[in-house]
Amino acid sequence: MAKKSKIIKYEKQQKLIAQYADLRRELKKEHNYEALAKLPKDSNPIRLRRRDHIDGRPRGYMRKFDMSRLNFRKYAHLGQIPGVHKASW
Repeated sequence: MAKKSKIIKYEKQQKLIAQYADLRRELKKEHNYEALAKLPKDSNPIRLRRRDHIDGRPRGYMRKFDMSRLNFRKYAHLGQIPGVHKASW
């Protein structure tokens, strides 16, 4: 389980990215890099470190399932992820 402060910071950063997305797109189209540099640093989507939505774990994140590898394994074994089953050969 990640620290609550890190999870809150992640959520705040996602809101900031959504808020400035249209403005960033317009400034990039106009090649106005000076105005782009004056925007908040955390409004840049490149800076976002994706986290597990269940417990906030930053590493081992699987984008397709929006969770870390540990939670993916746990819920896959329980059969709670649709379309996922254990491989056998």
